[in-house]
Amino acid sequence: MKRTLAILVAVIAACAFTAQSANAGGRHHHHLLHVSKLTAVSIGVGAASTAGYFAINDWKWDGWNNASGITRAGAFAMTTIGCMAVAPIVGTVVLNRPLTMREGHVMAASCVLPIIGGWLVNAAYDAHPEWDGGGPKMHRHHHHRYKMKKTKKM
Repeated sequence: MKRTLAILVAVIAACAFTAQSANAGGRHHHHLLHVSKLTAVSIGVGAASTAGYFAINDWKWDGWNNASGITRAGAFAMTTIGCMAVAPIVGTVVLNRPLTMREGHVMAASCVLPIIGGWLVNAAYDAHPEWDGGGPKMHRHHHHRYKMKKTKKM
């Protein structure tokens, strides 16, 4: 019983640390909101892929014996690749804009190494700012005020 509880706590902790915030560069007022949304997406997709991994083994915690014939390594590979494919898609839908390369790579790395993967990729992008490439072009709407000239009445 203690082993099952310890594994459950470890899975919950891994899910909590799944997402590392992606620093997309630049300062804009919605940056923190985007980071928190991407964090939530990474945690959700990571938790779903973890659940998928255990579902392949018929929710058995001790030993690996399932009717599908998929090995542990095969299940790990399938769920990791699935997470890497789905996380950027869901992130794009949630943010309603294309992700930057940095954001996509951070999310994919968080699928491979749940606790430190995104942090390592973020550190690599910080060390090499030329990798960012400017990101997607954001449309900025500038509102100009035009002063109306007073016309003389004759």
